[in-house]
Amino acid sequence: MQRVERIVVLALEGVYPFELGIPSRIFGAAEGRYEVLTCSVDGRPVRSNADFSIAVERGPEVLATADTVVVASVAPSYITSELAPEVAAALAQIRPDARIVSICTAAFVLAAAGLLDGRKATTHWQVVDRFRRMYPHVDLDPDVLFVDDGRVLTSAGAASGVDVCLHIVRTDHGSELANAVARRCVVPPFRDGGQAQYIEQPVPQHGAASTAAARSWALEHLDESLALADLARHAGMSLRTFARRFQEEVGMSPGRWLIQQRVARARHLLESTDLPVDQIAGEVGFATGASLRQHLHAAIGVSPQAYRRTFQAAR
Repeated sequence: MQRVERIVVLALEGVYPFELGIPSRIFGAAEGRYEVLTCSVDGRPVRSNADFSIAVERGPEVLATADTVVVASVAPSYITSELAPEVAAALAQIRPDARIVSICTAAFVLAAAGLLDGRKATTHWQVVDRFRRMYPHVDLDPDVLFVDDGRVLTSAGAASGVDVCLHIVRTDHGSELANAVARRCVVPPFRDGGQAQYIEQPVPQHGAASTAAARSWALEHLDESLALADLARHAGMSLRTFARRFQEEVGMSPGRWLIQQRVARARHLLESTDLPVDQIAGEVGFATGASLRQHLHAAIGVSPQAYRRTFQAAR
């Protein structure tokens, strides 16, 4: 019988209701692999940043039972340089081996508790300057959706909480389950942590052509050698216009995006099939198995064989 991992979500004063609900929605859709509980620092209702309070029935003692603790984001007006004693006491109950996740401004809470000292982290792009002034010892990356630094994960604003929770499901149980969860929740199945937080033009201006159709076409032809000219031609744009508009809409270059999609497809095949590495490389558009190994190692730090063994053992 597979072990059910316990996720405990900590709701603090000024919590954003949307972000507070993300862990329950994502992990709760993972076919019974997780149990999600919500607590406050005193077991009482907490004020949200909206016009209502949230009733929380559990107190901080449940944090000591958590395999993963998620701290939900709070309104910037509730951020202080020092933790309130009751918040510090609650965080002190987290087991040393537990995974800790912050959503958006909750990175301030982890930083104030000393949990981000010397670590790479991120938070919402609008509060980056404030964070750096308060916590100069944290290696802050303001441009990414989330940072996985081993036991501690931090994510950017709002919907990036969905991305980091899906990333955890994918890391724990593979892309097949993560994709199924994404379908149930009607969200994108994969946005790489390194994707830009702030995209200049996520939706084309009125009357402007989009690169979306070219991206969809590319995903159906990943096994082919796709040049920038092929994508531009499919979008009906010049090379220069396509490259500029792609960057505006996606937040990265077409070449980088293609590599991310190929690595994601390769990971799925490594998890779900016994195909040789060289064959997988060909099916996702890498010229050789060596190229796949290089890009996979750059993305997640392991070889294809090690990645496959991890998920075979999990299954």
